[in-house]
Amino acid sequence: MARILVIDDDDDVREMLKELLERKNYEVVVASNGREGIDIYRQEPADLVITDIIMPEKDGVDTIYELGKEFPLLKVIAISGGGRGNANDYLESTKMLSSVKYSFTKPFATEDILKAVNELLAVNS
Repeated sequence: MARILVIDDDDDVREMLKELLERKNYEVVVASNGREGIDIYRQEPADLVITDIIMPEKDGVDTIYELGKEFPLLKVIAISGGGRGNANDYLESTKMLSSVKYSFTKPFATEDILKAVNELLAVNS
């Protein structure tokens, strides 16, 4: 069973993704910020990380960068609601990170997230 780490400071988004992915038989662990997510990933790496970009403690770009240095095969789906700016501006900054395979603005269609997850994890099968 593939393991997915969801990192988001928004409780509702984090829980929605957890429930959605568990219904599709993925093992899901969650973190409320980048620092916590990095600690969890280091203890037990996941097959995929879904992370928000704007978060307290450690933002998503720094989280992806730090994990990508340690784990070069890292696969990431980046999501953002934009905070004070435009979500696309924040997601644009993730394009320089090779770990980011997909990016979505909030609110996103659950079908789109599931399609991206399935495509990324099919390589592991």
